[in-house]
Amino acid sequence: MIDIKNILCPVDHSDCSKEALKYAVSFAMKDNSKLYLLHVIDIRAFDESINAMTPQIPDDETLKQLKTKLLDCIPEEIRDDMNVEALVVQGIPFVEIISTAKKNDVDMIVLGSHGRTGISHMMIGSVSEKVVRKAPCPVLTVRKSDHKFTTI
Repeated sequence: MIDIKNILCPVDHSDCSKEALKYAVSFAMKDNSKLYLLHVIDIRAFDESINAMTPQIPDDETLKQLKTKLLDCIPEEIRDDMNVEALVVQGIPFVEIISTAKKNDVDMIVLGSHGRTGISHMMIGSVSEKVVRKAPCPVLTVRKSDHKFTTI
């Protein structure tokens, strides 16, 4: 039997990552696993208002707010019964996801199949694809459900 003790769920607050989070929470609760929520601040994003070559580096207060926002993705009444840790790192998303999985001995990564829209929309699914190819553990990719249920 496969024992899943540590689950990593990267969260970029896109619809797909929110859907993936539902699966990650379900697995973590079922198996009493530790759940790591990870948000990666992409160092390739620059603040054009200051200088196109200067990356935005968040201060400690901003990092704390980002961690709180991650934890708030899980309703408090559920979160209180879980072992969950919020992580915020800076780097290239797929590299940081792989690195975090290795550092925390993650047994499974659960992530959305597509990230945020905008410029990253042009590289649709590229982070997911790289994580699937390079991850040190199984990866579950989750699509946002396009189907709406209706009452009959």
